[in-house]
Parts: sequence; structure tokens; C-alpha cells
Amino acid sequence: MADVGVNWSALFPTKWSFVIFVTYMMCFIFQGIMVTASQRPDYSYSYNTVTVVLFTEATKLVASFILYMKDHKIVTLLTEMKKHFRVLLLYMIPALLYCFYNNLAFVNLAAFDPTTYFLLLQFRVVVTGIVFQIIFKKKLSTKQWISLIILTVGCILKQLSTSEKSSSSQTPPTSFWDNLLSLHIGLLMVQVLCSCFAGVYNEKLLKDTGVEVHIMLQNIFMYIDSIICNLAVLLYRGELAFAFTYTSLIQIWQPIVVIIILNNAAVGIVTSLFLRSLNSILKTFASALELVFTAVLSWVIFGIPINGWTFLAIALVSFASWMYSQNPVVNRGRLDEVEKAHDSEAEEKLLPRNAPTHV
Repeated sequence: MADVGVNWSALFPTKWSFVIFVTYMMCFIFQGIMVTASQRPDYSYSYNTVTVVLFTEATKLVASFILYMKDHKIVTLLTEMKKHFRVLLLYMIPALLYCFYNNLAFVNLAAFDPTTYFLLLQFRVVVTGIVFQIIFKKKLSTKQWISLIILTVGCILKQLSTSEKSSSSQTPPTSFWDNLLSLHIGLLMVQVLCSCFAGVYNEKLLKDTGVEVHIMLQNIFMYIDSIICNLAVLLYRGELAFAFTYTSLIQIWQPIVVIIILNNAAVGIVTSLFLRSLNSILKTFASALELVFTAVLSWVIFGIPINGWTFLAIALVSFASWMYSQNPVVNRGRLDEVEKAHDSEAEEKLLPRNAPTHV
């Protein structure tokens, strides 16, 4: 009889893995709910969303700096930044992709309810699997691909019953094909591609290319690049000057906006820990599992109904997650190699200088 149990040791390889997994889901669920709650009745925002993203990246940078300086000196920081300047430049790629992703999140959450938004984002699952195989040269098993495909089918089923939110000035598409060809679906697909490439590329930097760099220093690199990218977006939109005016700054001091900024900053820190200890494939499943909780919370808080198609889609997502948990992807990169080297260095420091080399 085949083993149908969850492979916990492979799914969560370290003692903190499960805590990081749950924290990641909670932060993202809360973010979707809070962004929706901050919308006006016409689904627009009373604040500059690009400014909010910029302040979020600045908050992440400050948090990473504080966490790094807790165990290091400023001289060490400057030395390491100079030594790993190439890694700083490489982080510009995921920073730019995440910049597009974060800004599109506000646009797409204004067009879809949270449950539909998160369901449609699951198209990134199959794309992530393909990109993961190419970048890490790891072939996914048949069972893993089947679970990814079932997950995608769940998204398609939900899409069959999806219609965009209506407004007084626009009549939303009513059929699947209208939705497929709509502008918002196109923008959401761009967001999906940004998420896939940024997540896998970031994991590559954390586990291989920049594995010897302290994780908080890597976060500092990421957020420096992210701030540059967001400033470029503001400049392109002609909103750079307005973003720092009194009117714009006072808007982000609304309690709900401050909560969004702080929570999104936590999301960034937790995501780096997630990709370091787990992997981008499991990250997509964590995002899918958010659907169950988001659907319930959206129904309770906003009165958004859970229809039959949504229920079936959530059931498929849950089944796919259970199926994947039996045979999860294990991708440690060069982490084990570096950790062994660090352990050896620590042991050498504990030995007396004149200790005999043999008995």
C-alpha cells in the first residue's frame, strides 16, 4: 500500500520552517484583507499607492539594518557591502520585478475581490515549476507536477464564475472569455510572471550565488535596489514631487495605511526567511492555502459570498497541497556546504592553539 502520509521532515527541514510557513501565510492573508478594507466604495484609494510601496521598502530596509547591526559593527557592514557589490547589483533584477508586483497588487485588488485575486494568482504555480527546473536544474517528479496541475485547475474553475466588480461608470465583463481578454486579467498575468521569476531568482541568490552573504545584508541589498526602482516608477509617472508633498505624506498616516506598510514590511522579511529555509515551490502552495482562510474572512468581513465554484476550487487547492506534501521538493542549494564550513571554523576557534593534532 502506498504511503499517503505527509513527509514532514522533507516539507519542513528545520525547526523554524513550520513557524516561518504559517507566519508567511498569516501576513499575506492579513495584507489582502487590509488593502481591501482601505478602499473607497468605488474601489479606489485615498492615498498614493506607489508612495505606500516606497515607504514599505524603506521600512524593510530599516528593519533589516537594525537586525543586521544587532550582531555586527558598521565597519563590517561597509566592508561586506564592498566585498559583495556584485550581489547588490544582481538584486536589482528581483527588486525591479517585485516593484512591478507590489504596485500591480493595488491595481488588481481594486478590480477583484480578495478570494478571486488570490485564486487567479495561482496561475504562477505551473510557471514557477518551469522556471524552478530551469534555474536550479532540478526535475520535478510526476506526482509533484500532477499536484501543480490540480492546483491550476482549481484556479480555472474559479475563473469560470468570475466577473469583475462593477462600478457606476463601467459594465464588467460577464463571461469567461470577456474576462480572459480584459485589461485586468492582462495586468494580473504580468503580476504572476513577475512573482514567478522574482521568487525563483531570489531563492537562487539566497541559496547559491549569495549564500555566503548574511541574509539580512542580502535584504539590505534588495531593499536599496527596491527603493531605487520605486523612485524610478514615481519619476516615470510624474509623481516624484507629489509623493513627498505634505498632502501625500499626510495620507499615509491613516492608521489602516500604517498597518498595511508595517505588515507588508513583515511580509518582505518573512519571505526572505521562507526562501532561505524552504523553497519557491512550497511558497506557491502557501499562497494557495491562503485561499481557504481568505474566502472565509472575506465572507465574514465584506459579505463576499462563497459559491459552488469557489468551494470546489478551494477543495482542489487543498487536495493538491495535501498531495504535494507527500513528496515535496527539497532544495538546499549550497546552504549545507556553507553551514558545514561555518561549523568547522567554529570548532577550530574552540580548540587550544597548541592542541596536539594526534594522540
